[in-house]
Amino acid sequence: MTNLLDFLEHLIREYGYGIIGCVVMLESMGLPLPAESLIIASSLYAASTHHLGIHWIALAAIIGAIMGDNFGYLIGRAVGFPLLIKHGSKIGLTPKRLLLGRYLFQRHGGIVVFFGRFVVILRLFSALLAGANHMNWRLFLVYNALGGVAWAGGYAAATYFLGKGILNLSGPLALSIGGVFLIVALIIFFLLKRNEKRFMQAAMEAAHHDPYLPKDGEWAELRKLAAEKQPS
Repeated sequence: MTNLLDFLEHLIREYGYGIIGCVVMLESMGLPLPAESLIIASSLYAASTHHLGIHWIALAAIIGAIMGDNFGYLIGRAVGFPLLIKHGSKIGLTPKRLLLGRYLFQRHGGIVVFFGRFVVILRLFSALLAGANHMNWRLFLVYNALGGVAWAGGYAAATYFLGKGILNLSGPLALSIGGVFLIVALIIFFLLKRNEKRFMQAAMEAAHHDPYLPKDGEWAELRKLAAEKQPS
């Protein structure tokens, strides 16, 4: 943990808060980067050392999230589904994920953009899929901004104030609260992961069999490709 905080301090000292914004922005565009971990580590570092301002961490993360999603949206809109079907697997957008994303946007739209922030796979690809699905940009921008504030700002603030509260305690009480918090956090993490997998499987099944979605064109090709043995 000490090495991580030292490395984080070096990054911030060399590149400023912009490094947080850039990592979050690039992840929101579809690159597999540890944006969430960076927000949490930065917020903990701010709580323990006061060398960083939590409001600047939150602002950088929020701006990066909103900008990254908008760039991802524009790329998805320009590229479109035919090219994503052909080349998407190179960036992790397998046919199964494309089918799932197309189904979710057709059925739920902006809700996917907002809550997708809290699901790793959807956070990586929701902007690209929103653009490829030609989701209304103004509607996308609203849900994107709300999701960015809730996710980036919420994680930063919650981590900072929780960490600060634990650090203000001393002795066995602090260790006990820290231990309980760690156990609860791990339980929540595993529950979320289990439910996320269940959600993805249920949505995938629905995408294959939804009677209201077209049976020809790109849908038919996606269903055929997704039915083949490929990584999910």
